[in-house]
Formats: sequence, C-alpha cells, structure tokens
Amino acid sequence: MAEVKVITGDNFKEEVLSSDKPVLVDFWAVWCGPCKMLTPVVHEIAAEHDEIKVCSVNVDDEMELAQQFGIMSIPTLLVFKNGEKVQQMIGLQPKAAILEMLGI
Repeated sequence: MAEVKVITGDNFKEEVLSSDKPVLVDFWAVWCGPCKMLTPVVHEIAAEHDEIKVCSVNVDDEMELAQQFGIMSIPTLLVFKNGEKVQQMIGLQPKAAILEMLGI
C-alpha cells in the first residue's frame, strides 16, 4: 500500500521528474473545499495502485512549484511520465475520471 508523498521544491525533481513510475501530483490547499473532498479519492488511488506514484503539493507552502506549472485553480491534478507533464485535470473529479486519465 503506497502512501501519498508530500512534494516540495527540494524533492520535486527526485520524486516526480526522476520517477520510474507515472506520477499523479495533486495541487491543493488547506482552505480549499473541493480539495478536501478530493483528498480521500487521491489517497484511495495511492492505496490501490502501486504501479503509479501519488504525490501532493500544498500550493500555499510551495508557491514556486504552483507558478512553475501554471496552477491557477485548485484542485489541479497533473500526471508526469518520464519527467514530462502528460495530462492535467482541474477541479473536483470523480475517481473513475482520474483513473481514466491515468490509463488505469
């Protein structure tokens, strides 16, 4: 059972860009209602799918990362494969849509 890895500017390259697995990155904030509703879904995906790495970025703590990827609305989910952003989904989404985006 995989856990959701907390991402910072310090570990982003190692954990996301250098990952040998596809990476789902959840950009969120503590004060964001839709983010709070999405968090359990993201944790379920992490627990059920070892073939992907699931990470989270608190946009209030990591403003530079949010700016780097043009995060204008949260929650935003990004998918990285081989160090490249390949998918993006904005807003509260059902688990099935997230899994479809991941190709699972």
